[in-house]
Amino acid sequence: MRTVGVEEELLLVDPETGEPRAMSAAVLARAEREDAGQDVFEKELHEQMVEFATHPQSSMESLLAEIARCRKEAAGHAEEIGCTVAALATSPLPVSPAVGMNERYRWMEQQYGIATREQLVLGCHVHVSVESDEEGVAVLDRLRPWLAVLTALSANSPFWQGKDSGYSSYRSRVWQRWPSAGPTELFESPERYHRRVAEMVATGTILDEGMIYFDARLSERYPTVEIRVSDVALHAETAGLVATLTRGLVDTAAREWREGREPVDPGVSLLRLSAWQAARSGLTGELLHPRTMRRMPAEAVVRALLDHIADALSDHGDLDRGREGCERLLRDGNGAMIQRALLERTESLRDVVTECVRHTQA
Repeated sequence: MRTVGVEEELLLVDPETGEPRAMSAAVLARAEREDAGQDVFEKELHEQMVEFATHPQSSMESLLAEIARCRKEAAGHAEEIGCTVAALATSPLPVSPAVGMNERYRWMEQQYGIATREQLVLGCHVHVSVESDEEGVAVLDRLRPWLAVLTALSANSPFWQGKDSGYSSYRSRVWQRWPSAGPTELFESPERYHRRVAEMVATGTILDEGMIYFDARLSERYPTVEIRVSDVALHAETAGLVATLTRGLVDTAAREWREGREPVDPGVSLLRLSAWQAARSGLTGELLHPRTMRRMPAEAVVRALLDHIADALSDHGDLDRGREGCERLLRDGNGAMIQRALLERTESLRDVVTECVRHTQA
């Protein structure tokens, strides 16, 4: 059974005002003192955020439990120094992001200018194990049309600098400012994948392989494919659902490859449109159907995803989990829908943030 690991980025906020706090160094220092050698929490580009990574898990119950535990631990460390954490993919309140002080982040600030200084967005990256680079590249080639559905399901960033952005996942639109971000062409072989990565690094436009920000890529550190299209989810159970569906997509793609089925290739231009549509409407309107690249109600596209990966979900014992999780989101709303409903009820973005702090550990 393929293992799955999750990396989540959390926003550090003032527990009273909801305003982002640039306190990641203090949070990480406390985590190191309390959990020496665990290496669960890491710094990120901006001082208003902190990241954690789970261990690889084959059981989705175990993965969900670890996500929930890491969120609670992050909150505990933050609260000891006067802030807390919120699983929000952008700050609803205005913020002036503080870039971290290490050499890599300073290079990025010099290279990319205002794009770096404005890039306070928080995502969820899912790692799924693969047997080889050959299998990994075959998976990447076959995942491409379905990734936008994960963006729609996880969408949790409707607000930007104190205003409604008009998007469900504005994080994904801001992320596209990086020069290496977005969908990719077909690679067809590990040799072509690695050659393309080397060519990109050789341009000097990016610093190294770690700055390959494809929607899905081979991990440079682990024997996994890393899918990077999701917002950090408001609820831990939604993060678990995204991980469940992602493993289903990876396993389905690998099966298609072993069976000799060629990847569907809508082309990068249509994949970009599909990603835009998912970011814009989330689950509230229409998405582009991965098979036809034509608009359909979001509910129908989500059900098409479940049908596409049903055999893989069933083999892992995850079919009911996947179906029930998707039905819950379609019924109760994703993070973007919940944030907008909170604003309508409270008429205060500060209240939205403080309520989302509670949701983060629910």
